Amino acid sequence: MPVSAPRPCSHPTCSVLVRDGSGRCPAHPRAAWTKVTPTKRITGRRLQAMRAALFQRSPLCAECKRQGRVTAATQRDHIIPLAEGGADDETNEQALCDLCHDAKSATESKRGRWQKGQGGSKV
Repeated sequence: MPVSAPRPCSHPTCSVLVRDGSGRCPAHPRAAWTKVTPTKRITGRRLQAMRAALFQRSPLCAECKRQGRVTAATQRDHIIPLAEGGADDETNEQALCDLCHDAKSATESKRGRWQKGQGGSKV
């Protein structure tokens, strides 16, 4: 006797009926969930010194510069987010303006919510 009523596989564009209640057909198993340990964030005077050094090296927004605009940088941004395993050091930082930083943060947040909903992370 089936566990639940048959329903289509929850993978996009797949319409194979699944009868075991898992929601996925054998061709589209869910990715195994792996937890990424976030990097500890630097705070205090050390952070302020790192911010000052970054803005001394790169006073303009890196993203605006790539798009041919000239905008003063106001945010220290992690290229690879700490939540995704990025390092909190000079090799993983860039200077961004408020608008570019907000747009990048929104994209990262959306990606994080999508990964959480999928039951795993794409690391």
